[in-house]
Amino acid sequence: MEKENKWEYDYSSLYNNSSDYGGTGYANVGSSGNNAANQYDASGAGGSQPPCTPEYKPVPDPGQPPKKKHRRISAGRILRTIVSLVLAAAVGFAGGYVGSMVGDNHKLVIQAADRTEQLNNALAGTTSTGGDNLDSAQVAALVTPSVVPITTEEVVYSSWSWFGQRQIQSGAGSGVIISDDGYILTCAHVVEGADDISVQVGDTDYAAQIIGADSDSDIAVIKIDAEGLTPAVVGDSNALVIGEEVMAVGNPLGTLSGTVTNGIVSALNRNIAVQNNDGSVNRLSVIQTNASISPGNSGGGLFNMAGELVGIVNAKSGASQAEGIGFAIPISNAIAIAQDLLENGYVSGRPYLGITYITVADEATAQQLGVSAYGIYIVEVSAGSGAAQAGLEPGDRIVSIDGQEIAARDDVSAIIDGHATGDVISITVARDGQMLTVSATLGEQTPNN
Repeated sequence: MEKENKWEYDYSSLYNNSSDYGGTGYANVGSSGNNAANQYDASGAGGSQPPCTPEYKPVPDPGQPPKKKHRRISAGRILRTIVSLVLAAAVGFAGGYVGSMVGDNHKLVIQAADRTEQLNNALAGTTSTGGDNLDSAQVAALVTPSVVPITTEEVVYSSWSWFGQRQIQSGAGSGVIISDDGYILTCAHVVEGADDISVQVGDTDYAAQIIGADSDSDIAVIKIDAEGLTPAVVGDSNALVIGEEVMAVGNPLGTLSGTVTNGIVSALNRNIAVQNNDGSVNRLSVIQTNASISPGNSGGGLFNMAGELVGIVNAKSGASQAEGIGFAIPISNAIAIAQDLLENGYVSGRPYLGITYITVADEATAQQLGVSAYGIYIVEVSAGSGAAQAGLEPGDRIVSIDGQEIAARDDVSAIIDGHATGDVISITVARDGQMLTVSATLGEQTPNN
């Protein structure tokens, strides 16, 4: 039986001293909120997840738990958790593209950017390698002004305290400035669930608010009250080739902001599956790189040697025997998500069936639910959804969709995600010992469903 590779998220918990490594030699790593590092799964050699220990600080109990500032999760997404990406910033020369915010609906416009003066400053005192590409020092000088460290705090309740003591769990990631007036692109898992978000620009700390977040793609846009910032210049991730030199920039370990590491594009269109803590899976097509990626790089970025942002660093290998395996979301995908979040408040055009479902894979669970067969069972049908109109009911066991057998929970989302809003799909379910096939029209996933 093949083992599975484990790819870890790059969000870092803050720590005070070396004892927070727990004697393991690993830095703290985990997703925002529970600090438990989710993993990417793929066929091949196995790996392990570095242990993690969050930093906790007791805080007075005001009497009422604070209200979490995060978006509503729909029933159709209950079984999905956050995909961890990492977004980065870049500044390029004349002819690149930079985002600007216009209008009352936060519309993001990608326009030509003239960075000639900044390029000249980067070139000053260095030797040009010739051609369109720069050397590492020049690229670093161009891109680092747009990459910022992000720290978060979330109020949690101690599970080991008799009195339910309230504590603060803090963590760190990175972000990319996408407008000169304070809009920043980062990972949804860095900021989701956070009660307080802080961004450091130079020597100044700014409070940030979430403008939009999408857990499926792990993209979020936050805003700070600042002017005159250096926004990133966006490159063309579709123009990348295997073997091309790239640079990763981020905030490893939550304390080393502005760190740059070099590597190459190891592979393109690498399909990986995000294995979440609840067993659900999200699938991504990513850039693979051997540039060093560490916890805290979430929100950092991958740049070409023209100083342009081409990818969003999102994961690294968790196997102790694996080195130089990191992944990045192509910037063309990330920018499209950001534009949707800014203009609509959510990612438009995603298909929505309207069911919540679970896996029954053992006798104890089957007995608890009162079912006799293993499989994928519907536990909730959203009112007014395509599933409800098709007559699907809680307790139905999903046998197939569009003629494809459903053997695992992520099979359902994989098939649905391959469709468009308005498509009609055929669903066969087992109910009361009989097979029933219905047709359901897919709606659009919005914050209201």
